[in-house]
Amino acid sequence: MAESHRKALNGTNRETIRTGLSEESIRAAFLDNLFYLQGRFPEVATLNDQYKALAYTVRDRLLHRWVATTRAYQKANPRTVCYLSAEYLPGPFLGNNLLNLGIEEPTRRALAGLGIELDALLEHEEEPGLGNGGLGRLAACFMDSLATLQVPAIGYGIRYEFGIFDQVIRDGGQVETTDNWLRFGNPWEVRRPAIAYDVRIGGYTEQTTDAQGRFGVRWVPNEVFNGIAVDTAILGHGVNTVNLLRLWTAEAAEGFDFHAFNRGDYYGAVVREVRSETISKVLYPNDEPEIGKRLRLLQQYFFVTCSLQDMIRIHRTTGQPLDKFHEKFSVQLNDTHPAIAVAELMRLLVDEHQMGWDAAWEVTRHTFAYTNHTLLPEALEKWPIPLFQNVLPRHLEIIYEINARFLDEVRLRHPFDTARVQRMSIIDEAPPRFVRMAHLACVGSFAINGVAELHSRLLKETVLRDFFELWPEKFQNKTNGVTPRRFVMLSNPGLSRLLTRTLGAGWARDPSQLRVLERHADDAAFQQEWREVKRSRKEALAARILDRCNVSIDPDSLFDVQAKRIHEYKRQHLNVLHIVTLYNRIKFNPGLDITPRTFIFGGKAAPGYAMAKLMIRLINAVADVVNRDPDVAGRLRVVFLPNFSVKLGHGLYPAADLSEQLSTAGKEASGTGNMKFSMNGALTIGTLDGANVEIREEVGADNFFLFGLTAEEVVRTLAEGYRPWDIYNANLELKGVIDLIASGHFSHGDRTVFQPLVDHLVWHDNYLLLADYAGYIACQEQAGLTYRDSRQWTRMSILNVARMGKFSSDRTIAEYCRDIWRAEPMAVDV
Repeated sequence: MAESHRKALNGTNRETIRTGLSEESIRAAFLDNLFYLQGRFPEVATLNDQYKALAYTVRDRLLHRWVATTRAYQKANPRTVCYLSAEYLPGPFLGNNLLNLGIEEPTRRALAGLGIELDALLEHEEEPGLGNGGLGRLAACFMDSLATLQVPAIGYGIRYEFGIFDQVIRDGGQVETTDNWLRFGNPWEVRRPAIAYDVRIGGYTEQTTDAQGRFGVRWVPNEVFNGIAVDTAILGHGVNTVNLLRLWTAEAAEGFDFHAFNRGDYYGAVVREVRSETISKVLYPNDEPEIGKRLRLLQQYFFVTCSLQDMIRIHRTTGQPLDKFHEKFSVQLNDTHPAIAVAELMRLLVDEHQMGWDAAWEVTRHTFAYTNHTLLPEALEKWPIPLFQNVLPRHLEIIYEINARFLDEVRLRHPFDTARVQRMSIIDEAPPRFVRMAHLACVGSFAINGVAELHSRLLKETVLRDFFELWPEKFQNKTNGVTPRRFVMLSNPGLSRLLTRTLGAGWARDPSQLRVLERHADDAAFQQEWREVKRSRKEALAARILDRCNVSIDPDSLFDVQAKRIHEYKRQHLNVLHIVTLYNRIKFNPGLDITPRTFIFGGKAAPGYAMAKLMIRLINAVADVVNRDPDVAGRLRVVFLPNFSVKLGHGLYPAADLSEQLSTAGKEASGTGNMKFSMNGALTIGTLDGANVEIREEVGADNFFLFGLTAEEVVRTLAEGYRPWDIYNANLELKGVIDLIASGHFSHGDRTVFQPLVDHLVWHDNYLLLADYAGYIACQEQAGLTYRDSRQWTRMSILNVARMGKFSSDRTIAEYCRDIWRAEPMAVDV
C-alpha cells in the first residue's frame, strides 16, 4: 500500500471513509478507491484512474442514501411515479452529484492536497449518450426535480451502448461518427443481472382453452431475448432522496450455442447474441430504410415490456392484487415512443395474469398519462401494419380489440359521423394501413397534456381536436421547465455565487425568490458585478472556440447564439439571412457603423435530413467567407460549434447575450433551450411560439425582442395562398441576400450547392422565413442598438433572471404531482 494511502487511512474510521462528507474522509476514500478499485497509487495513476476513483467515491455516498431511500419506500409503500422515456440526456454526473451533495469545495480541497485539479476530472468525464436533444434533456430535468421534491419515482429507458452520433464538421458539412461514450466504462451505473425479463418478438398467436373452459390466446414468438437492468442513482439537491434511473440492456437468452460451435458453425454459435444485443446498441437508428423502422419499433417495445414487467414484480412484493396496480403506479408516457405500453400492459394482465378484459382495461386506462411533444403531424408516430404484425402479432390483435370498442364509443357520441370515426381510429385504413401510436396513447391514458400554454391550446384545436371534443376533461397543460441546479449553479458558478450572496441560498430550491433581484436591476454597483460575471463566461467561451474551431472572437462583441437541433421549422437559415444582410450592408458601405457581433451556432441534424444538413453547410460556408473578409473585420464573426451537448451547453448558455428562438409560430411545442439561456441572463429574440409566449409574459414585453407572425397569422397566411416569390421580388435587400447565396459567393463559385435551399425559400417556404424576414431584421437592429447601452442591456438581463422562476422543472413536476399523478413527497432520513 502506498505511503500516502496509509497516512490518509491512519486513524480514520472505515465507515466514515465510505460515507463521510468532510475533506479528510473524501481524500481517504479517494485513495481507497484508487487503490482497491483501480489498482493504482497516486504516483502512477492516469487522469482516467483519478476520475474513476473520484466517481466511485461520490457514488459511495449516493449508494448510502440510495439504500436508505429504498428501505423507506419498502416500508411505506408510497404511490410511485414511473417515467417512460426513450431518451435521457443527463449530462455529466460528477459535477451535478458533487453539487447536490454539497461537497464540491471539500472535494476540491481534498484533491488539491494530492496535487490533483478537480476541474481536470470534470472535463475528462464522458457525457452519457442516452438522448438526442430537448426530449431527453427534459426527462433528465424531471428526474432531478422528482428527487429534489422527494417524490418516489423510477425513470425507465434504454442503456444505449452508442449514442446518436458524434458530429464532426468536414468541408463545412456534418459527418456522423460513433459516439462511443462507454469506451472507458461508466462508474455511475450498477448492473443488476438478477433483474431480467423475457422479451418476445415475431411469431404467431394461437387460441387456447383451459381446463375450466376459459378462452385465451398464446403468443408463440420466433425469438426471445433478455432485458437486463442497469441502474443509476439520481440524487435530489440538498435532500437524502435518491431515485432510480433504470435502463435496460439487451442480451440473448442463451448467448453461446455450444452445439453450433462443435459443428464448426462459429458464426452461428454467437449469432443470437449479436442479434439480441443490437436492440440496445445505438440510439435511434436511421429509420429511413425498413430495417431501421423495425429496429426502432423493437427498441420501443423492448424497454416498455421490461419496464412494465418490472413494475408488476415490484407491485407483487407489496402483497396487493394486480387490480390495484394503478393505485401503486402512475406511468407517464414521454411522447409516443412508449405508447405501445397501453397494449403491452393489456397483454401482461390478460394473457400472462389471466385478468378479464374489462378489469384489465380499467387498470390500464387509469395507469397511463400521455405527454404530447409535437404539433407536426409527421412527427406523430405511425407503424405500417405489415411491419407491426411481423414484430408484435399479439399486440396488433389487442389494438384491434381496443380500437373496435373505442370506435363503438365514438359512434354512440357521434352517430352517422363516419369521417370522425375514420379520423379517430387507432388504425389508419389508408394503404398500406398504419397503427397510429398517438391515438393509442390518447385512448389508453387518463390524462393528456401539452408542454406550453400555446402548444396545449393548439393540440386541442388541431392534431388532437377530435379527442379533446370527446374527452375534454383529459386535457391539461404542463409548461416545461429546466433544473436551475445544473443550468445555473453548475454551468454558471459566478452567477450562482452572486445570486446566493444577494438572495441567500434558498433560490436554488425556490426560484421564486429570484424576484428580489428586481430591486437591484438599476443599482450601478450590482450591474457592474453582473457584467463582470458575464464577461468571465464570454472569455471562457472565446478560449474554447479558439481551441476547438481556431476562430478568434471578441468578448466585447454581442454574442448572438442559436443552439438547438437543426430543423427547418427552427429556422437557423433565417439567422443566416440576417448575417448575409449585415455582410451585404458592410460590403456596400465599408464605413457602416454597426454593433459588433459574434454569431454562434450549435446543433445536430438528423442523418437522413438533407435540408437540415444543407443548412449546416450554409452556416459554415458563410462563416468561412465572413471570417476571412477584411471589410468586416472587427464587426462580424460566425462560428459553428460542432457536437453540441449538455457539456458544451454549460459553456454556451452563460456566455450568450442574445438567444435566438426563431421557430415558426405554432410549430415548437415548448423549447427548453430558451429557458436555459434566459435563466443565465441572455435576452431573447423570438416569435410567439412554444414557451416563448410565457417567457415574454413573465419577463415583460420590454425585456424581450419580439418579431414575426402569430400562430393564427401563420395559418391564415398559408390558407390565403402564401407566395414567397412575391416577397422575394418586392424586398430588394432580401433579394440581394438570396441572390448572393445562389450566385455561389459562399460556395467557391459553385451555384448548385445551395440551390435546393434557395429554391425551397423562394418557391415553397413552408416555414415562412420570407414572411418574417423584414420584421426579424428590424428587430435585430433594435437589439443591436440596445446592446450599445450597457446599463439598459444589463437591467434587462437582470430582470430576465429575476422573472424566470416559473420555468424551473420543480414547478412543472409539482404540477404533475398535484394534477395528474396524485403523488406525494416522502422525506428520507439517513
